[in-house]
Amino acid sequence: MYNFEFERPKTVADAVAALGEEDAQALGGGQTLIPTLKQRLAMPSKLVSLGAIDEIKGVSVEGGEVVVGGGTPHAVVAREAAEAYPALAALARGIGDPAVRNRGTIGGSLANNDPSACYPAAALGSGATIVTNTREIAADDYFQGMFTTALEEGEIICQVRFPVPEAAAYVKFDQPASRFALVAVFVAKYADGVRVAVTGASEEGVFRWSEAETALQGDFAPAAVEGLSLPADGMIGDLHGTSAYRAHLVGVLTRRAVAAAG
Repeated sequence: MYNFEFERPKTVADAVAALGEEDAQALGGGQTLIPTLKQRLAMPSKLVSLGAIDEIKGVSVEGGEVVVGGGTPHAVVAREAAEAYPALAALARGIGDPAVRNRGTIGGSLANNDPSACYPAAALGSGATIVTNTREIAADDYFQGMFTTALEEGEIICQVRFPVPEAAAYVKFDQPASRFALVAVFVAKYADGVRVAVTGASEEGVFRWSEAETALQGDFAPAAVEGLSLPADGMIGDLHGTSAYRAHLVGVLTRRAVAAAG
């Protein structure tokens, strides 16, 4: 590691002020940032911890939406969203190990936007709204590519608002060591349509599979997506699986997710 200043504000306003200083970096649960600092891949002069800000923690149900504070750990989402949004709770329960689930936060995951992270699939698949200290961003506009989002410098995720669907499921084929998604699919059925979000597969990060959505709107059943496939071009290829393998898994896991949701 190296020397840096550390600040732990207790309000969003104080955190925003601290992040306005030169070369300051927000620290959520630290599950990505701390290893990055250890490897000297990032070297901010100040870390601003968001862990003491109570106003961005907790899970509630408001008007047909599950509202999750940006500073809420995965374990809390798994426990407190279980009744209102079982698919979201199950996703949170499958992230990492107990240590990761009790330290990592939904806001940190969404701000980092790792191409194999779970929460981006839940947010995009649910048509969620990301609420920051300055504005509201629709999930369709928020994710802009691998490790890239619509967040601006110093912007903090305060809430994520998930519309509760009629049916939903998340199915993950995980890499056994990291428990990141080799490929995972989140399917959600709403009165006005179906959303299918895929993580772990694309070089561009999380994305919606529009062809599958169209097929499932007419018939929400695994058979509706039989025969559909994605091209291997643009899919991640590495030692864990080729791009063609990942493209194949998308179809398999989409059918499984629909079956689980149904």
